[in-house]
This record gives sequence, C-alpha cells and structure tokens, in this order.
Amino acid sequence: MPYCLGLQTAANAFLSIGFATQFTLAIVLSLIIITISSSFQKDPTDAPAPLPGSSLLHIFPFFRRRFDFLNWGFHASGQNIFRFNLLRNSVIVVSGESARETFFTAKGLDLTEGFKILSGAIPMVRGVTSDLQSRRIHLIHKRLANIQRNAPLSDLMPVLLEDSRQHMKTWGSSGKFDPFEKVYELIFQLTIRSLSCKEIADDPALVAKLKRLYDDLDTGTTPATVLLPWLPTPAMIKKLWSTKAIYDIINKAINEREASGAHHNDTLQMLLDAGDEKLVVVGFIMGLLIAGARATGTTASWMLTFLGGHPEWRSKAAAEVEGLLASMPSSSSSSQPLSSRLATIPLDVWETETPVLDAIIKETLRVAQPHTAMRRNIGPDCYIDNKRIPTGAYVIYPFSDVHLDPELYPDPWKFDPARKEDSNVPFSYVGWGGGKTTCLGTRLAKVELKLVTSLFILGFEHSVIEPSTGEPSNPLPTPNWNDILLCRPPQGSFALAYSRTQVPL
Repeated sequence: MPYCLGLQTAANAFLSIGFATQFTLAIVLSLIIITISSSFQKDPTDAPAPLPGSSLLHIFPFFRRRFDFLNWGFHASGQNIFRFNLLRNSVIVVSGESARETFFTAKGLDLTEGFKILSGAIPMVRGVTSDLQSRRIHLIHKRLANIQRNAPLSDLMPVLLEDSRQHMKTWGSSGKFDPFEKVYELIFQLTIRSLSCKEIADDPALVAKLKRLYDDLDTGTTPATVLLPWLPTPAMIKKLWSTKAIYDIINKAINEREASGAHHNDTLQMLLDAGDEKLVVVGFIMGLLIAGARATGTTASWMLTFLGGHPEWRSKAAAEVEGLLASMPSSSSSSQPLSSRLATIPLDVWETETPVLDAIIKETLRVAQPHTAMRRNIGPDCYIDNKRIPTGAYVIYPFSDVHLDPELYPDPWKFDPARKEDSNVPFSYVGWGGGKTTCLGTRLAKVELKLVTSLFILGFEHSVIEPSTGEPSNPLPTPNWNDILLCRPPQGSFALAYSRTQVPL
C-alpha cells in the first residue's frame, strides 16, 4: 500500500507541473531508458569494438568536434573500426586501406540513407528532398548530368564570368576581406545561376535572402534537430521556418515562369521543358543549391587563401591562364574586359589544358575538405576487416584517414600541389568521392573554381594578412577539420588583402 501511495503522489506531482517541464522530463527519461537498455545488450564476437563511456556523451562531440572525436575513438578503442550509438542508431566508423576500399565499393552501403540521418543540414521536405522514390532520385541525377553537358556548360560560362565580374566590382579597388564571407557569397551566386533560374539569380536581394535562409539551416542543425526531429525546440522551429521560406521562393519563381510564358536558357527552363513534375523541379533546386554552394564555396575560399599564402603557386596559375589567353586570337586585346577575354577560352581547353589549376584544386580538396562519407547498410549484413556491419547500421569513413595520412602524404598539412598520388594504393585520393559514389556535380564545380580563380588572380593582387596589423600572416591559416562545413579557422584570425591590377575586369 505505501508503494501505491508513493506512486500516486509522484503522479500527482508530475501532472501539477507545466507541460514544458513534463515534456523535458519525458525526453530525459526516454534517453536514460535507451542508454540503460543499450548497455545490457551483449555484443557478438565479430562486432566492432564499442567506445567506452555513455553513448549520450558521444552525441555532442560527434556533431560539434567530429574530427577530434573520431581520432579519439580510434585511440580509445585501439582498433581501426569502432562503434558508438546516436540514441538507437548504431554508427560504425572505419579506417585503413582495406576498409576504405570495401566502404567505397560495397553494394549495400547506401549514400542517400546514410546522409539523411547523420547530416541534417539539407532542407528536408517529404516527397521533395527526402523519402524520394528511386525513380525520382535517378531523374534528379539525370537532370544534373544534362546541365553539365558540353553545350549547356559552354553557354553558362560567359554568364558565370559576368556574375563574377559584377560581384568583384563591389569589392572596390583595394581592401581586405574574409574569404569565407565574400568568396562564399560569390560562389553562392554562381550556384544559384547554374542550378536555378534567371528570376532569382538576377535579383541580388533575393539571392542574399536565400543565402541567409540556408545559413539558418546550418546554424539550426543541432544534435537534437537531427536525432529528434519531432522535438519542437527553438532550433527545429527555426529550421522549419527557413525550409518553408526557401520552398516558397523557389515555388514562386516556378509559378511566375509558367504564368508569363517567358523562355530563358537556364536550369528551370530545362526542367520545365522536360515535363518534370513540380515536386521534382522544386526538390532539384532546393537540395542541389546548398549541396553545390557549400562544397564549392569551401574549396574556392581555401584556394584563394592558399594562393595568397603561396605566391609561387599564384604566379604559376596566373602564367597558365595568361598563356591560355595568348593562344586565343579573339582575346588578345588587353583593352577588352578580362571576363570577356576569359569567356573566349573554350570549355575543352579549360578542362584539358590547365594542369596547374587542376593540381591546385586537387591539393585544396585534399587538405581543406572536412568530409566524412556517410552510408547506411540497407542489407544484407556485410563485413569490413572481419567485423560485421549489420543491416540498418550506419557506416562512416573520415576523409582525413587517407588525405592526412603521412605515409601517403608526407607533411600532410602542407599545401603542395606538386605532390604525386600513389597510384598503387586503392582510393589514395577521394576528393571527389570514390567507387560507386562520386560527386555528380564535379564538372560544374571545377569550371566554377577555375573561372573565379582566374578572374581574381589576374584582376587582383592579394596576400594573407593579420587583420589587426596588416602584416603577413605567420603562420598561415590552418584548415579546421572540426568545422564540418567550411573547415574554417577561427573567425577574425586572418584576412585577404587585395588591390586591383591594371587589367580591367
């Protein structure tokens, strides 16, 4: 009887508190139950080694200091494969040459399912950007390939150069800026131009608004919003509002195009002319805009930073582009705007005759792209280095395992585009992915990077400085792999000083 009275008293006390407190207590109790129940589960002998400590303590560092957390995990487990839990989600982290090869080639490890739960920064709209049928996913991939065919990409290049020229003109004749702001803004504009429509790309205020909304998605992505998406936290509410606002902007542009009957040579027109259903059109633009802008924006920001700190490579890249211009009779007049002259260089020349730019891009991706490849095993069970990967488990492979491996890349943090890749080691470089999953926007991204870099290094002189003193940075900025989006050093730790050359943009 006393036990019943005690339970009744506790129940009355629980009901008397506010709903917010009740909800919080219920969540905490659920997490405790999950943790306790997980601790009683016995691991099979072929299971990866578990991380020590409570699984609840692994959540925050995985999302906020991932590079340090994963390195600690390999050290703490003493294994090249270890396991931890994100609530009820089992996550297996792999490293090493054989594990890497299996990871990138195993049929059952699915990219889409893996990215959905472990990332969370893409705007998720059911049936538009998430929970897509395989037919729709295949169609989106096909359309992205169509954009990057020779004719559309060739038509796009002069427009990208003009957008870049207009953007760089706003920087003035000299000054200093944080590339992770100014250069990223430029790449976002080019991504809008490449993957959406004229109505949005021609409206600077609308482009800026979209960038703010996508930035809100990034800052609103917390462990709770990823793992407990049904929990109405302020961050989740902010994410939902931003997602709806992005959807409304894109949907409005589509409606206006259809109502006006106007025809423009852009991605939206290609999608409409193909007769794609509206959800595919909206999803294509919503999802690919930020996927393209993030990766390419990060690479472009670091490329110009590295070139500012390594003038010998800046000179090599400038000489290469000047050589291309000299070989184009129609671009020989230096009185023409640089953007117009660069637009005369054919696509195939940019792609096959720029070994210096190619090497700079490759090295930048190696040392300053903090990717963690994410997959989910959709079945059947498989093995990586004799450890069982059960169906439903998430598997991740940190690119740092190979790209910062001193055995493959001596002095791995050093920016050295002259490095030679070891072709005898499988997947010794995975900057654009590997195996059955490579970046589908590689061709467009490389063109954007080459055009922006060429326009900047011929149109401006620049260097890396200490913002407060204006003196050259010493040491140069180091990529921060714990920043899983931009690999960005501490804000305010450096800037790029620039001044216009005599070459007209």
